[in-house]
Amino acid sequence: MEYDYSNIYKKFDFECNECLKFFNHVDHEQDIYTKEHSDRVASYASLIGEKLNLSNEDMETLRLGSFYHDIGKVGISTKIIFKDTKLTDEEYIEMKKHTFIGSDILSHSPTFNNIIPIVKYHHEKYDGSGYPEGLKGEEIPLLTRIVSVADSFDAMSSDRVYRKALPLEIVKSEIAKGSGTQFDPQITSIFLDILNNESDKIHSIMHKFDNTGINKFFEF
Repeated sequence: MEYDYSNIYKKFDFECNECLKFFNHVDHEQDIYTKEHSDRVASYASLIGEKLNLSNEDMETLRLGSFYHDIGKVGISTKIIFKDTKLTDEEYIEMKKHTFIGSDILSHSPTFNNIIPIVKYHHEKYDGSGYPEGLKGEEIPLLTRIVSVADSFDAMSSDRVYRKALPLEIVKSEIAKGSGTQFDPQITSIFLDILNNESDKIHSIMHKFDNTGINKFFEF
C-alpha cells in the first residue's frame, strides 16, 4: 500500500512559508520603505502579467517573487540602505550582494525554487549590462523581466531617502527610454499602455500602499 505523503508536504510548505515570513519581517522592520515598495512592485507586475495572459501558476510565482525580490537586503548594512547621498563604489558593490543573499536564503528550501530567478536576476538588463551575471534578452526569465520594469517604475515614482518622487511624465519618459536596453521592449510597451490608459489602477495601488510620493507623482 502506498503511503500518502500529502500531509507531510503540506506541513513542510507551511514551515517554509513561516520561515520566509520571519525573514520578511526582519527585512521590513529595518526598512519600512522596502515593505511598501514590495507591495507596489507585486501589484504593478501583476497588472503586466494579466496583460500577458500568464497562467494562474505563473501569476502566483510573479506575485510571490515580486514581493520578496529585495529580501536579500536583510543582509545589507542599514547605513548603506538608509544613506541619503550617492553610494561610494565600495558601498554599491556591497548593495549589489542583496541579489545573492536573497537567492541563498530561498535556496535552502525547494519550495521557493520557482521565485529564485526573480530574486537573483531582477537587476539584469535587457542589453546584458546588468548584474549579477550579465544576462541578456530572453536569457533573463520572463517573470524577472516583468519585475524589472515594475521595480524601476516604483523606484522612480516613490520617495527615496536621497530624493523625492519624480513626476509622472519624467518616469514615463525614462521607462520608454529604457526599452531595448534596460527593459524588454514588449513588456515596456504593455506597461506604458497601462500608464497611459489605465492610470486609475496605478493610482489605486499607490494609495493602497501609501507612500508620501503619491500626491506629487500625480501632479501633471
